[in-house]
Amino acid sequence: MQNDRNATFSKFGGPKTLVADYEHWCVLARPKQVTLGAMVLLSNSQHEHFPDLPEAAFRELQTVTSDIEKALGGLVSPEKVNYLMLMMVDPHVHFHVLPRYGEPRSFSGESFPDEGWPGPPDLSSGISGEAVVTEVRDALRWAWPAR
Repeated sequence: MQNDRNATFSKFGGPKTLVADYEHWCVLARPKQVTLGAMVLLSNSQHEHFPDLPEAAFRELQTVTSDIEKALGGLVSPEKVNYLMLMMVDPHVHFHVLPRYGEPRSFSGESFPDEGWPGPPDLSSGISGEAVVTEVRDALRWAWPAR
């Protein structure tokens, strides 16, 4: 685990929302679950520009995204996974990872529709709340591939 986190890590609830940690990246359960299993894939660096990341971060990205999709397959069975790199409000290199599906998913007594399906995701929709995010985080940790 990295000791020197960037401000974006805290903005997305870290360390309480931390799902998985790598040398160059970490994965957090997104505090607003736009779709079930929504995450933030965040660089562990202070970089604010994607091409400034070290080459090793790009190599590791393949492993991290593979782990993300395996975990989501076990938890959500998405039809697609969207990786949105917006970085307009939170400047450090990160992606919003959104599982996409045509039919709502049920989890912990809640229904999680994909309000934007089949078009762009509706980032204004979703379910928030510490209890839900904690349960999603725990389910993602359980589904995460073993290393």
